Amino acid sequence: MGTTVIGLIVIAVVVFYLVYIYNKLVSLRNQFKNGFAQIDVQLQRRHDLIPNLVESAKAYLSHERNTLTEVMQARNNAVDAQKDAARDPADGGKIQKLGGAENMLTKALANFYAVAENYPDLKANETIQQLMEELSSTENRVSFARQAFNDTVMVYNTFREQFPNNIISGMFAFKPTAQLELESPEARQAPKVSF
Repeated sequence: MGTTVIGLIVIAVVVFYLVYIYNKLVSLRNQFKNGFAQIDVQLQRRHDLIPNLVESAKAYLSHERNTLTEVMQARNNAVDAQKDAARDPADGGKIQKLGGAENMLTKALANFYAVAENYPDLKANETIQQLMEELSSTENRVSFARQAFNDTVMVYNTFREQFPNNIISGMFAFKPTAQLELESPEARQAPKVSF
């Protein structure tokens, strides 16, 4: 009788521990999904500001249509990648594609800023200045949200990979996910604007 009770206690402890691991994995997955939702909000704001900036600059940059087209195309690609990643932020491939698309948008914006430097009337335009300031502020918010997301992804991936957690995560398909990273060193630098 005593051995049976001890055996039942051991089984109960093991079951409770496995339930704890499963629940912790669910909690961590929800945390990084929430972190991505914060990035999603800021990226949406960034993507919404860009068409206004391009439209406001069109009159000044009539000879620079290629630059404006490049910015809008990069923006549209980033919006598509953002929507795709938002459908499943646990898919590391989609997160990496989003990072690549955002890198291309950052490069296109940097090129736009460089071209805009050659147009004093554009630099003096109050609407352009306000849009650039809002875009810069949004870039900072994206950076903070990305940092928080990457931290939660790291905690999730670490917990998921530890033993015996890796057994439970494998049984219940808790897949690894990727951090949202910038791929190129020049994309890591904030665009310089001197309006």
